[in-house]
Amino acid sequence: MNKLRKAFTAIREILKNPYLLNHVIDEELYWKKKVMKKHGFRYGLPQITITDLLGEFQEKVFPYAFLDGSSSPLDLALLKGLARKFGVKDYFEIGTWRGESAANVAPLVKNCFTLNLPDESMQKMGLDEDYIRLHRFFSKNIPNVTHLQADSLTFDFGSLDKKFDVVFIDGDHHYPSVKSDTEKVFGILKDEKSMVVWHDYAANPEKIRWSVLCGILDGWPPGYHKNLYHVSNTLCAVFLPDKLYKGPSSFLKSNNIPDKAFELTIRPEKIS
Repeated sequence: MNKLRKAFTAIREILKNPYLLNHVIDEELYWKKKVMKKHGFRYGLPQITITDLLGEFQEKVFPYAFLDGSSSPLDLALLKGLARKFGVKDYFEIGTWRGESAANVAPLVKNCFTLNLPDESMQKMGLDEDYIRLHRFFSKNIPNVTHLQADSLTFDFGSLDKKFDVVFIDGDHHYPSVKSDTEKVFGILKDEKSMVVWHDYAANPEKIRWSVLCGILDGWPPGYHKNLYHVSNTLCAVFLPDKLYKGPSSFLKSNNIPDKAFELTIRPEKIS
């Protein structure tokens, strides 16, 4: 009877506050079961090492604020490494935030486009003005960075009249947005060597975000699922065409003994 009473209480609260339903269906176990049933990725995406992908790379990550909501330094090094190794000319990203990713990639490419919700939309959502003002902080004055303000859910990507070598998806990480963004960017890939990077595929380098993975798999053409990977030590999933990568892969396991260590040089630089 106690369980039945709890069930009726839960239903009553959800009817009064429908947003609470998200807390029920957004559980990662729910999404994991959904992924396994529909796509069969029981252990998530196969994992490749960042050194198998990039070789013995060395990248300087700058600017980097070490503040909330940033990609990890290695995530940004991955973006830079892909741009450098594969001669990327045209880069597009969803989710500008402080502009760290755009500012890091811009020196290595010809054209850098970054898309984010308009300031006015964020104001209507009641978001803090200081938070809104931080958008584009690092990228706003870089000549080859084009800032687009629109909702990726409704944005007409065809209006860009342009194709891209790399697309970085780092916008809203809830399932509907991940699925929509994933579906839409397929149409702006330049050729058979174009790549896609999804941020926050993992909550940490050893823990999959199954809701994000489900959005990726449901939004990406099934024939290309074999080209999806998780890059070790990062939070990122990637799409790598056969022409770019046919190396080894394995599946993610927690509490592995590290097979490599990274050297970090940290030096603060005052912002004028």
